[in-house]
Amino acid sequence: MTVIQRIEHWGDVHHAKWLDVIRIALGLLIFFKGIAIVSNTAVLQDLLLQNNVFGFSGMMASLAVHIVGFVHLVGGILITIGLLTRFAVVIQIPILLCAVFFVNLSRGFSMLNSELWLSLIVLLLLVLFWVIGSGPFSVDHQMKKKPRR
Repeated sequence: MTVIQRIEHWGDVHHAKWLDVIRIALGLLIFFKGIAIVSNTAVLQDLLLQNNVFGFSGMMASLAVHIVGFVHLVGGILITIGLLTRFAVVIQIPILLCAVFFVNLSRGFSMLNSELWLSLIVLLLLVLFWVIGSGPFSVDHQMKKKPRR
C-alpha cells in the first residue's frame, strides 16, 4: 500500500459526518465564485494585466480568467455533490495558491483584506478535504457501497 493509499484509507475511516456540511458549503462557495468570475471577467483580467504577475498579455490573461472560472464552476459542483472530490480539490489548490500569494500580494497582506482571509480559509479546507475525502453523504460513498455486477 502506497503512502497516498494509506492517507486515503485513513481519511475514509476518520471522516465525521458534520464535515460533509462544510464540504457542501465549500463547494457552493467555489461554484458561486466561479459564477462571479465568469460574469465579470474584465475586472479579473485587468487585475492580472495591471499587476503583471505572470507576464500575461491580454489574450493570455483572458484565457487564464476563463479557465479559472470554468474550473471553479465544475470543481464547485463536484465538491458539492461529493463526486471525484479529491480530484476536484486538487485542481482547485493551484488556483487558490495563486490567489493567496500573487493576487492578494498585489493588494498587500493586510489583516483587513477579507479576500485574503477567505482565500486562506478555502485553501486550508481544500487541503483538509484532499486528505479526508468526500465523506458518507456523497456520490463517491454511494458508489462504493453499491455492489458491482
